[in-house]
Amino acid sequence: MSITKQYLKSKPECKITFCVPAKEAHKVEVAGDFNSWELSELKKYKNGNFKGQFNVPVDQKYQFRYIVDGQWINEAEADGYQWNDFAAAENSVLEV
Repeated sequence: MSITKQYLKSKPECKITFCVPAKEAHKVEVAGDFNSWELSELKKYKNGNFKGQFNVPVDQKYQFRYIVDGQWINEAEADGYQWNDFAAAENSVLEV
């Protein structure tokens, strides 16, 4: 898994690209603070990677998790992790 950050020069935003290698998976989604915890499906590519992009305001921290075929998982390369009492699990943290 990986996250790419591209800071935009034209406005105070960062383009975040999520990439989840999951050849055997049928569906990968991401949910977090940046999309009001709505499930956003990532696009599957022929190489087995799922990708999606979001523009988010800078100078903030965002909690998020992936959902791979119904299983909630964290990003191994996250900027950090934060405990979530509601889910009784840690969320990945993205700092931009």
